[in-house]
Amino acid sequence: MLMAARRPTLAAIALPAILLLASAPGLDAAGPPATPTPSHNEVLQSPAGITEVGLLNGASYRIDIPLHWNHSLVVFYHGYALQPVSYHIAARLAGQEQPFFERHYAVIQSAFSKTGWALEQAYPETDALRRYFIKKYGQPNETYVAGGSMGGQLVAVTLELNPKPYLGGLDLCGSVGPTYVNFDHRFAMRAAFDYYFPGVMPPLVPVPASFEDTIADRDKVFDALRADPAAATAMRNLTGLHNDANLAHDIAYWTFIVKDLQQRAGGNPFDNRNFVYNGTSPSSAGDDFELNEKVRRYTASPQARAYMLHHYTPTGRLGRPMLALHTIYDPIVQLSQLELYEDEVQVAGAEQNLVQQVVDREGHCDFTQDEIGDAFDAMVRWAKGGPRPVPGVIKP
Repeated sequence: MLMAARRPTLAAIALPAILLLASAPGLDAAGPPATPTPSHNEVLQSPAGITEVGLLNGASYRIDIPLHWNHSLVVFYHGYALQPVSYHIAARLAGQEQPFFERHYAVIQSAFSKTGWALEQAYPETDALRRYFIKKYGQPNETYVAGGSMGGQLVAVTLELNPKPYLGGLDLCGSVGPTYVNFDHRFAMRAAFDYYFPGVMPPLVPVPASFEDTIADRDKVFDALRADPAAATAMRNLTGLHNDANLAHDIAYWTFIVKDLQQRAGGNPFDNRNFVYNGTSPSSAGDDFELNEKVRRYTASPQARAYMLHHYTPTGRLGRPMLALHTIYDPIVQLSQLELYEDEVQVAGAEQNLVQQVVDREGHCDFTQDEIGDAFDAMVRWAKGGPRPVPGVIKP
């Protein structure tokens, strides 16, 4: 029997979450592994403070300590990267991490040893960097964790698996919640696109290893959408995306993600056999019936499926306060993901540790530096026993 695809029941995700916790990556019942030593590094002292870059356990890293350091630390996770992230010692911080540095916090970040959905590498490699920082620069008075997009998911992962070193966390536009829910949905939407626009994109199982999500790929999708407005409208209705530009971006991007997970998992981890497509037309269910009848259905490899469940199915057991900041419309990380994670946190009895705020703006991670800084300040006050941030919409 077909199951509703919009929001899975919590019962369906509880068992994988428990299994994951028992074998969490990077944690050991006997304690953390030994603190690694960089294979090479360089340090620059400037009027802004100290910057160190290097290679730790195969992952590039960067450490920034401001001149007037407050002796506290922010551990920062970057988002999903199609290409390797690199750090240049002479470059000043200019991204989501800049407001923390300006508030006199040291900031550390790992590039991760692999690109893509690198939760398997990102969590243990970043924790190794945190331990290295302590060994070299001393134990911080306070430590916080922050990250954007995939990095926001890693904030939740960290505060579930290893909350003890931290006082709190800031999730910026995070792709939180069960990986399989979000990625199954993206896979199903790509399969629907193939029904409406056959032959435009490469095969879905497996996606060719040569596929790279280029501007040319997105332009090809965009041109196909413009050539068939009725099908494009059905796809926008189905995905909830506002325009063809967002849809063209996401179809190519989702294809790359599917390839990434297939390669990581050693097979196809996606399954749309029980996915019910609905909402293609606001006035008639006939189009939904036809799509569900004719769309190609795929079966997941059990071994590959297990990999995706492991990286990562949350428990909802947030061990420290986490403030989640999103835009009201995000074409890449939709708010429904955060709603599902909130349900998990409530079932786990940790709802006192989650506050969600939404900026009244469209775009993925489209925050101002002031908005990030204000959210961080509110989280810090809350984590230190101050007032709980007010949830809901924040006006720009």
